[in-house]
Amino acid sequence: MSSGQTLSGPDPDQHRRVSVKSNPGFLERLGETAGGTVVGVGLFFISIYILFTNEGRALQTASSLDEGLSQVKSLGPYSVLDLQNNDRLVHLSAQLQTLKPLHDPSYRVVVQAVKLRRQVEMYQWVEHHESRDYQEDGETKTETTYTYNTEWKSEVVNSRNFDKEIGHQNPSAMPVESVTVVAHEVRVGPLILSKGLVEQINNFQTLSLNDFSAFNVDPFLSIHDDYFYHTQFPLRPQVGDVRVRFSFAGLSGENIHLGPPLTVSVVAMQRGEKLLPFKTKSGNFLEIIYLEELTAEEVFAKEQQYNRMKTWGLRAAGWALMFISIQLTTRILYTLVDWVPLLRDLVSFGLKIFALGLSCSLSLLVIGVGWLFYRPLVAGALGALALLPLFLARSGLPPKKNE
Repeated sequence: MSSGQTLSGPDPDQHRRVSVKSNPGFLERLGETAGGTVVGVGLFFISIYILFTNEGRALQTASSLDEGLSQVKSLGPYSVLDLQNNDRLVHLSAQLQTLKPLHDPSYRVVVQAVKLRRQVEMYQWVEHHESRDYQEDGETKTETTYTYNTEWKSEVVNSRNFDKEIGHQNPSAMPVESVTVVAHEVRVGPLILSKGLVEQINNFQTLSLNDFSAFNVDPFLSIHDDYFYHTQFPLRPQVGDVRVRFSFAGLSGENIHLGPPLTVSVVAMQRGEKLLPFKTKSGNFLEIIYLEELTAEEVFAKEQQYNRMKTWGLRAAGWALMFISIQLTTRILYTLVDWVPLLRDLVSFGLKIFALGLSCSLSLLVIGVGWLFYRPLVAGALGALALLPLFLARSGLPPKKNE
């Protein structure tokens, strides 16, 4: 059972709310812990899935990259279309090319690039809150301080969800929408990039408006700090005012202010004048692009490095999930003794050590099983390492006396 009261101060943009909740009884705490146990069991099986499948994925990816490196053919930066390379894996480093510049007629912005992004922000009220719990008269009280500030936001902030909406209302919609325009056709040398390759070009840079002519700006707009402001007073915005910033990715034409076109390195399958995903014998697809000039060997070396980093990242995530799941599952033991302070602290420490040791051993065991079909010796070594704590624990037990 809970109740609350609101405490207002002299600042209209700040107030406090105090809620009161009776301390839960033993059975209520036990019920909450049982729910955590169910969640822990679910997380445990998810962690096993992540750890097991990650090893197969890592080996499959490494095998596909080795296969790709052995078959790839490097084309020169000024090569012409050669149909003899049909269905072959090719590598090419050259500048990006697009047929037409991208433009936004509403703001008269024109850029020769692969992508042009219009990001819209609106000046709005934003609610922040901080809470603290304390005990008083045998009850748990929560004091929450709500503060309201005005900030530029790219999403509409729904003021109806505020604790105190009066005096902090926001507009219900953006007057201008954010949008990203993508070039219809993107070439590297004589070849056209696939949709998947174009989607990977995301090196967005803010478009500088320093050289933007004031004569091209509509009367209701003003420019400040690379933003178009829908107000003549950009330094004194009001709630509901809008500002717009432009950014571009993949410069594909010579520009006196922005520089030369971007040079990229691509590895994909050539079919006619198009670059498409290349399917390896392992079942993976190779469709790689780097936004720099690299040799074929350097491209595949970077991909192998990324695969190793991803593998270790998923291993760490799987172990963390298993550690949390074991803690949640064994939390019920802590609840049974939490009314005894000294015993409660000892059990809490012991359960953390138990969860740490068991999660490490089980993670190594699952990873070893994942290697079993590929490298049995590695699997055996990991299995032995996983069972090492058990052997050490048994060896530390005193020998039984013969009666």
